[in-house]
Amino acid sequence: MQPRNMSMSGVVDLAAVKAAQEAKAKAEQARAEAARQGGGGAVSPASLVIDVDEAGFERDVLQRSTEVPVVIDFWAEWCQPCKQLGPLLERLALEYNGRFVLAKVDVDANQMLMQQFGIQGIPAVFAVVAGQALPLFQGAAPEAQIRQTLDQLIEVAEQRFGLTGLAVDPDAQGGEAAAPPVPAGPYDALLEAAVQALDAGDLGGAIQAYKNVLTDDPGNTEAKLGLAQAELLKRVQDVDPQQARKDAAERPGDAAAQIAAADLDLVGGHVEDAFGRLVETVQRTAGDDREAVRLRLLELFEVVGSEDPRVATARRALARALF
Repeated sequence: MQPRNMSMSGVVDLAAVKAAQEAKAKAEQARAEAARQGGGGAVSPASLVIDVDEAGFERDVLQRSTEVPVVIDFWAEWCQPCKQLGPLLERLALEYNGRFVLAKVDVDANQMLMQQFGIQGIPAVFAVVAGQALPLFQGAAPEAQIRQTLDQLIEVAEQRFGLTGLAVDPDAQGGEAAAPPVPAGPYDALLEAAVQALDAGDLGGAIQAYKNVLTDDPGNTEAKLGLAQAELLKRVQDVDPQQARKDAAERPGDAAAQIAAADLDLVGGHVEDAFGRLVETVQRTAGDDREAVRLRLLELFEVVGSEDPRVATARRALARALF
């Protein structure tokens, strides 16, 4: 399992940009294969609800999440609310017929996974989309709320990550003919160049490649996400973390010091800390300093993604601080 491919606590995940591109191609292949086989039929129930352990997490969750959203139900035999929620999630997985896969994790047998996801109580439900972990809800939520959450998850998976395929049983594949190749999109080469630049540590080259895409297509979601993340990493590249945090601690009203520390917070996966730091700095500052802090906070919202509930919470806090 590669922790950098997961946003366990919101850590900035440039690998997800690449995963999103790969997921889009795989989704197209899945649709083509479904059409070739007659499409529209029911997906095998065995591929929709799966038991997952630490040994199989890489294949059963991370790899599968590049094709279809994976909803994880953390449960235990002694947990009474789990006995109510589990069957409901299983029924919905069958009803949604492949729009997501339900992975069930017994926390007693998989303590490491429980710790990695920061589980404080069960039942707890997360989703993994293109390698990124997203918290959904905790406790035995009402069915209407769960349906709404699932619908939002599927929409995010489609719009932000291009996951529009159906769940496929990985063990059922093999002897089938390969799906026809997916035609390249108009910006695939530029986006791939950006990812290659990131892999090589060339942040400047990646930034320029993303900007080239946005020049022609200002609304390109992958390029906007990639640019925001690459610019963040470039900003912290030469920063001394210890000195930056010392400056921020000693000068709580210094906009530049707080902005630098917030960047480090976000890169380290401390999303709420980064947002909270800048909201508090907005309250402490005025004029140009306050505007600089506000704009940096909006940039960090772009890095995390507007669909993340922590962004919505921070936006409300920012509005209260401003008005």
